Amino acid sequence: MFAAAVILAVLAARLGAEPFLDGLRHTDPRGLLAALAVTAVTTACCARRWSLIAHGLGVGISFGAAYRTCYRAQLLNATLPGGVLGDLHRGYRHGRDTAALGLGLRSVAWDRGSGQVVQAGLAVGVVPLLPGVLRGWAAGVLAAVLVVAAVVVAVARREAVAALGGVWPRVLLLSAVAAGGHVVVFLVAARTAGVDLSTPRLLALALVVLLASAIPVGIAGWGPREGAAAGAFAAAGLGAATGVEVAVVYGVMSLVATLPGILVLRTRPTSAAPSLTPSAGAGKGGSAWAIGPTSS
Repeated sequence: MFAAAVILAVLAARLGAEPFLDGLRHTDPRGLLAALAVTAVTTACCARRWSLIAHGLGVGISFGAAYRTCYRAQLLNATLPGGVLGDLHRGYRHGRDTAALGLGLRSVAWDRGSGQVVQAGLAVGVVPLLPGVLRGWAAGVLAAVLVVAAVVVAVARREAVAALGGVWPRVLLLSAVAAGGHVVVFLVAARTAGVDLSTPRLLALALVVLLASAIPVGIAGWGPREGAAAGAFAAAGLGAATGVEVAVVYGVMSLVATLPGILVLRTRPTSAAPSLTPSAGAGKGGSAWAIGPTSS
């Protein structure tokens, strides 16, 4: 939170309040409706992905329950510090409901992680479209993200196979569609703010900014997103103020798009019963567990 506050303070000191106010002024009902519609689809993709992964880990959750829970998590992410508290909450609640707290939390970690890795992979494909000054930096960061992901999978290979082994093509597709939805909302925000840049180049900037916005140090989602947008748009010759304005429009649109989560704030998900069996080698009274078969 401190880092996000510093980023916003520096931007305000250098650019003034106008980019922030212009972003608020340029947000219009059509853009908000578009964000609501697209987010309904991206949330469905994320819910289905989590449901697949959770079933693989033996802590199954139905698609309907996952959909409601993901909407609630998005609302909490967008309104609470850090940008991940909603996901921590859904992991905790799901783990508690299935009497497997660790697996419940890790199901959400695998869910979010797989989405971020796919988004990073998509960003790799648009590096050539980035401004020259950004290409080397972006390529290095994206390579680091993918290497870290590979190391995590290698270290937790058994659980990775359980979570993703049989469903990775669907997880890949769902993650790509979800990432594409977020990019569409960003493109709508940019056009709403009057940005006149070719769609492919704007798409490249969007993927970079959205990856930066996933860093969990924001204030209800604000901070890293505006900083990354200022730098990326300045590098593209559009000006840092334009980047901040677009980020503000996107932030407002994204916040409004999570408001359906209010409808499920007090509901409890209906999860499938966990299917856990003692792992081989666990002694009498031991706490080691292995993943057993689950019902679909």
